[in-house]
Amino acid sequence: MSGARILMVEDEADVLSVNLEHFTAQGYEVHCAKTLREARAVIYEYPPDLILLDVLMPDGSGYDFCKEIRAYTGAAIMYLTCMGRDEDMIRGLMEGGDDYLSKPYSLDVLSTRVVAALRRIGIVNAGRIEKPPLIIDHLSGRVTIDEKELFLSQKEKQLLSFLVCHAGREFGAAEISDSVWGGSGSGSTVRSHISNLRKKLEDTGDFFEIILTPSRKYMFMQLRYI
Repeated sequence: MSGARILMVEDEADVLSVNLEHFTAQGYEVHCAKTLREARAVIYEYPPDLILLDVLMPDGSGYDFCKEIRAYTGAAIMYLTCMGRDEDMIRGLMEGGDDYLSKPYSLDVLSTRVVAALRRIGIVNAGRIEKPPLIIDHLSGRVTIDEKELFLSQKEKQLLSFLVCHAGREFGAAEISDSVWGGSGSGSTVRSHISNLRKKLEDTGDFFEIILTPSRKYMFMQLRYI
């Protein structure tokens, strides 16, 4: 998997929920803090590789917090904030930030910049989910099995990433909808995407399969290795 740990410092519940689902599905270990005080505790207990940091926090400024933690963490720090003026960005970077992204933003753009930031600090497999011979590279957008490319839609890629990261575990359609669609995908939508994904996996050989278990849940399985 990506092997990277992300800390999200954000007090907006909707933003936290969407980003948590998005990055968890890509194989990251994600921790959340709704205050700077909580963030300090998380950094101490679970040192992150990358911090997604809002500026306007209920108990202080993200700029000041960035300057403070730069003394004891080498994590990449990316601001996610509604403050998008040039002077705001300059201040954030001068206080020790590595990148600055203004709200609203595209999740695809955010993912790419997260991968780039992690790779700059030496996590070369960031954004990659590897279950040989399967490789999902969220930076290039390519998915391959035994070097044969699968051409997947964005949602199919997210669905496959989620299932691969939880290989061997059973999930009902509602659970998959919550994790991949944020709860907005109907049962028929989930079943349709899984059906399409199954066919594309079959076209690359008998390496992997998504099975329907006796409990009417879905499970990703590896059938053979190279």
